[in-house]
Amino acid sequence: MNEVLLRSLTPSVLGILVRRGADFAAAEDAVQDALVEAIRVWPADPPRDPKGWLVTVAWRRFLDATRSEAARRRREDLVDEEPTPGPAPAVDDTLQLYFLCAQPSLTPSSAVALTLRAVGGLTTRQIAQAYLVPEATMAQRISRAKRTVSGVRFDQPGDVATVLRVLYLVFNEGYSGDVDLAAEAIRLTRQLAAAIDHPEVAGLLALMVLHHARRAARTAPDGSLVPLAEQDRGRWDTESIAEGVEILQAALARDRLGEFQAQAAIAALHADAPTAEETDWVQIVEWYDELTHLTDSPVVRLNRAVAVGQADGPRAGLAALAELDDSLPRYAAVTAYLHERDGNLATAARLYAEAAEKAPNLAERDHLTRQAARLNARRCR
Repeated sequence: MNEVLLRSLTPSVLGILVRRGADFAAAEDAVQDALVEAIRVWPADPPRDPKGWLVTVAWRRFLDATRSEAARRRREDLVDEEPTPGPAPAVDDTLQLYFLCAQPSLTPSSAVALTLRAVGGLTTRQIAQAYLVPEATMAQRISRAKRTVSGVRFDQPGDVATVLRVLYLVFNEGYSGDVDLAAEAIRLTRQLAAAIDHPEVAGLLALMVLHHARRAARTAPDGSLVPLAEQDRGRWDTESIAEGVEILQAALARDRLGEFQAQAAIAALHADAPTAEETDWVQIVEWYDELTHLTDSPVVRLNRAVAVGQADGPRAGLAALAELDDSLPRYAAVTAYLHERDGNLATAARLYAEAAEKAPNLAERDHLTRQAARLNARRCR
């Protein structure tokens, strides 16, 4: 069963159903049912036209689910519109679906959650982890969002800022999570950049391209994480780095700074350094100051503490860290790193082990566990 193929076809199938008259929530449910049926049937009997098969099955599931008296009176008309077997129209509705989910009637957090679930292909658990809330809470939020947009027409546009936030989270999940969605997020952001003249769209595209340029060096052959300072920079995609820097410079020249442009500037400084030791940490701290002003995000402040620790020494970094809530994700890992640089190996080893227990994924947990073991071995010599 090709899970990647199913995920790639989902937005287009969903768009076809909505254009044919299904409300968004019902269409999303019907497509999910069709995907379950595909997982059951395709291994033994793969269709010649996977997309057409999904459209047909999803449309029939939608019809079966429409049980009200009014729907029954309309059913004959809907059956007449049922797509015939064969190739389905080659229309990419993915970006339009992102805008459908980004409705003004939804809060930004609910719009992002709905899009990640219905279009991005993420599980409720993955979305809950991204938002740092219980899975049950996120499931309720997504259900309420579905009900809210159930009557919204397909051609009603949503909010650009919300769409950007969704694309950013989809990219992050694809870049570091269990589902590879990074390339799809970049593709959609390129489409958006071509359609909308907006510096933050360009900033997000630059950020994605710069991060993606380093992807090949992020993991070792055994799948373990490789920290930025230890990555083989010869494996970085220099053409992508040059493209990302060019996009960023054009966006910054418009003097309408936003958070994605600031993040991209930090990524560009990392990408521009020939070695980890030559990284311009002073300028990175300055960009984190700009980013803090724009977002006032505790996660940004956490990352800034790391940069301060590099620019002004680990104790300065620890002082910056002391101003933050120690319940923040990766707080223990950052504290461990700064204590290690300050020579406090026992505290660093303990904190690495503590951070490993809270890690959001297996690769990060294994990396932090190895860091703790490495320091414990050094202390025993």
